[in-house]
Amino acid sequence: MNPIQYQFLPENFENSDPNKFRVEDLKSEEMIISLGPQHPSTHGVLRLEVISDGEWIKEVVPHLGYLHRCFEKHAEALPFNQIIPYVDRLDYMAAMNSEHAYVMAVEKMLDLTGKLPKRIEYIRVLVAELNRIASHFVAIGTYGLDIGAYTPFLWLMRDREEIQRMLEWLSGARMLYNYVWVGGLFYDLPLGFEEKVQELVPVIKNTIKEVKQLVEDNSIFIKRTANVGVLPLNAAINYGCTGPVLRGSGLPFDLRRIDAYSVYPELEFDIPVGEGAMGALGDCWDRNHVRIRECEESLRIIEQCIVALLGDEKRTREFDPQALVPKKIRPKAMDAYVRAENPKGELGFYIRTDGRSDIPQRLKVRACSFHHLSVLPYLAKGTYLADLVAIIGSLDLVMGEVDR
Repeated sequence: MNPIQYQFLPENFENSDPNKFRVEDLKSEEMIISLGPQHPSTHGVLRLEVISDGEWIKEVVPHLGYLHRCFEKHAEALPFNQIIPYVDRLDYMAAMNSEHAYVMAVEKMLDLTGKLPKRIEYIRVLVAELNRIASHFVAIGTYGLDIGAYTPFLWLMRDREEIQRMLEWLSGARMLYNYVWVGGLFYDLPLGFEEKVQELVPVIKNTIKEVKQLVEDNSIFIKRTANVGVLPLNAAINYGCTGPVLRGSGLPFDLRRIDAYSVYPELEFDIPVGEGAMGALGDCWDRNHVRIRECEESLRIIEQCIVALLGDEKRTREFDPQALVPKKIRPKAMDAYVRAENPKGELGFYIRTDGRSDIPQRLKVRACSFHHLSVLPYLAKGTYLADLVAIIGSLDLVMGEVDR
């Protein structure tokens, strides 16, 4: 047996993870730093090729593909209803929201839009907004860790766990739910679910209040995020940014208002935007502030949904959440694109069908995190290495959605 089990060759790393820049092309004092794919500040398996001059960043090149899920190819080999569990695994922090967007796309093709019972629509919005808060809590908490604040992370993860328990009670799964079905829901709300949500709302409100005092008003946090990673509105639009990243730059663009889908037109809520309160408009502080404010608005939506679900749309023995769920989903030959406001931005599904099969001919995902990652080199160029970490966290990327 050969005693040498592994022989190191200098070209191994270059072959497995090729760089855009070569060492021999660097100027004096410049370095190539590989940030990730294991680094915690990259918020997932993202690798950044950084060209630095000391602490000063000259170039940033994102390297993708470490979490490639082959989602679009899987979807083109599965019936429409069996695609939902794969949708969960795109933005795994907000699976309910992703399911809602995909299901609305298929329902549009089946001409079911606006024909579902109101109770189903209110339940969908309720669980989507609960999941929006859970997703934002991870974003805000881990962002605090990036900057150096540990306590808010513990508080937010504690309350997020309560939301996760509620959604697990609802669907049987902690994070990947398969709850929102084409034409309805997997099951009605468990008995007592609405009352438990009512008890949880004031707890979350109090936590948000404490986090705002501990983080947003903290002088260290302000110095690390204000006037850092400033994204002008025209650049945000040109890069295709949506969600809190776009709204942090001052534009109140929210698909819940723009497209007015589900029962959102019947609900009252504001659209928070960045105002440059602590620095420049569209900086890291603004993007984080928008997410905190959106949690407060989601609570307003949840309270209105609970009133409806305990009032005009209360449960009855006759209510069947699967009454309109088709046994076989075979839309007419067409192309359809439907989008929804996910916690991270616009999630869209483009679907093409041939009219004969229950499997889509083509399914393309418009992933907001992919667009937000593309703006990173623009924001990071000419900043310090410590500011790069703050900029990545402010974009709230999830690599399952980037790599698809």
